[in-house]
Amino acid sequence: MNRQTIALALAGSLASAFATAAYAAPLPAEKMVGMEKCYGIALKGQNDCAAGAGTTCAGTSTMDYQGNAWKAVPAGTCTTMDVNGHKGMLEPMKG
Repeated sequence: MNRQTIALALAGSLASAFATAAYAAPLPAEKMVGMEKCYGIALKGQNDCAAGAGTTCAGTSTMDYQGNAWKAVPAGTCTTMDVNGHKGMLEPMKG
């Protein structure tokens, strides 16, 4: 590989890391106004917060549709959500 290819690869990796870090920040309380926590609809690594034991917060769910990881959705819409056959829940799924 030449230096330009390596520099471009490094720049892309850094950009991706910064984007992930920015996304993983927990939602501030003011962003939750008019929203509700909807469990069981987040894709792996795309939850907004609370992904259970062994995780820290946003972006830490370990599998798609993890029952204890949530996404913020407009209030009143969670229980009507169906993401690829997975229904939204207002409480974390047990077990």
